[in-house]
Amino acid sequence: MKRSVTVIDSGICNLGSIACALQRAGADVEITSEPEVLHRADRLILPGVGSFPAAMEALQVRGLVTALRAFVASGRPLLGICLGMQLLLEEGEEFGHTAGLALIPGRVRMFRAGALRIPHMGWNQVGARRPDPLLEGVDGRHFYFVHSYLCQPRDPQDVLAVTEYGETFASVIRRQNVWGVQPHPEKSQRAGLRLLCNFLESCP
Repeated sequence: MKRSVTVIDSGICNLGSIACALQRAGADVEITSEPEVLHRADRLILPGVGSFPAAMEALQVRGLVTALRAFVASGRPLLGICLGMQLLLEEGEEFGHTAGLALIPGRVRMFRAGALRIPHMGWNQVGARRPDPLLEGVDGRHFYFVHSYLCQPRDPQDVLAVTEYGETFASVIRRQNVWGVQPHPEKSQRAGLRLLCNFLESCP
């Protein structure tokens, strides 16, 4: 049986690749920018590229911030991808301070990677800190990253997995029914496909 998933269109991300990856994972995909659609969604994915302030403004303009918070309060699963993961936190420091969705306590800051090139771009390993259905079969696998900022959850228990790039950073996070992944699963071949399948099939 196909699992249904709703992908949020904030107007600042390329939805084609994530939609195709979800379809390969066996999902029935709906893409929307309408808050009303979120009320009847089974599970949500919030993708994102670009800057934190622009993404939050786009969500606000579409009336999606309140709808996203109501969706999470209902107990249904939400997965943020890349910038979408960063938006789950309380604030971002890109171009000043911008309030986030505040679904997971913490902040988003720029890398302190020393001599390493920023953005962090390319394949890197994801290592689990604690077991979770989302990470089943992907612990230690390599995923594709493109980002200059990283998430710092306030509670270490919200960190599911970490990655090394000049410093150790949270690459997968979770609080209750909210998950976030910093790499792009839709660009991460078999590992990414397995992660999406886990979200569709195993995350309650």
